[in-house]
This record gives sequence, C-alpha cells and structure tokens, in this order.
Amino acid sequence: MRKFEYKPPRLHSGQLRTPTTFYEYAPKTGPEPGEQEKKTLYECMAKIDEVWMKDVELAKSNGTLSDITIIIRDPMQDYIPTDKHYISIDHPQYLGNRYNVKHVQPDPQNNRFINVIAEL
Repeated sequence: MRKFEYKPPRLHSGQLRTPTTFYEYAPKTGPEPGEQEKKTLYECMAKIDEVWMKDVELAKSNGTLSDITIIIRDPMQDYIPTDKHYISIDHPQYLGNRYNVKHVQPDPQNNRFINVIAEL
C-alpha cells in the first residue's frame, strides 16, 4: 500500500498579487481611426507569467515573445473573458500596455483558477 503524502496546491490565493482590469473597447467617434475604452468589465488580482526561458527560442520563431499568461480566480458567472476583451495590468513593468485576450482555458491542475493568454 502506498503511503499518503500531502501535496500542496501548485498555486494558491497568496500568489495573486497583481491588480488586473478587463476592458471592452469601442471604435472612436469621429474621423480619427482607433479604439477607446468603452467600459470596465472586471477587476481582480492575478498572477502574471511571462514566456519561460526554456521557450524563448520557440517564442521568437513564432513571434509570440510578448505573450503573457494571466492566472485569475474563476469568477464563475460574474465574468467570462473572451477574445474581444483587453487587459490592463497595474504594475510598473506593464503600465501603458493593453493586452488583447487571445485564449482562455481552465487551469487543468486546479479548477478554482483560469488561465488567460494575452498578447500585446
């Protein structure tokens, strides 16, 4: 018989330290092209993962070096992120950048969290 050994979860709420805001954009009014913030959809704390060092060469060849993975607590039905939404990260390294949601998937190791892949 195998001995039971407790394995702590890979991610816990204490690691969600970065304030993150999800936005919806709309076309600008008037003759100028571009988009402007329409409304704030959801605000939460998140864990931000960059491209891993072991994947840097692959990311360079794919052109996905600026992609980030954002891990948030599952908001259930309060908010469902889609690829039409944008993300703002309140951290000095990310100020002024708006990331477009590229892919959303549940965290396979822990169903309490969602992985959001975003690109600059």
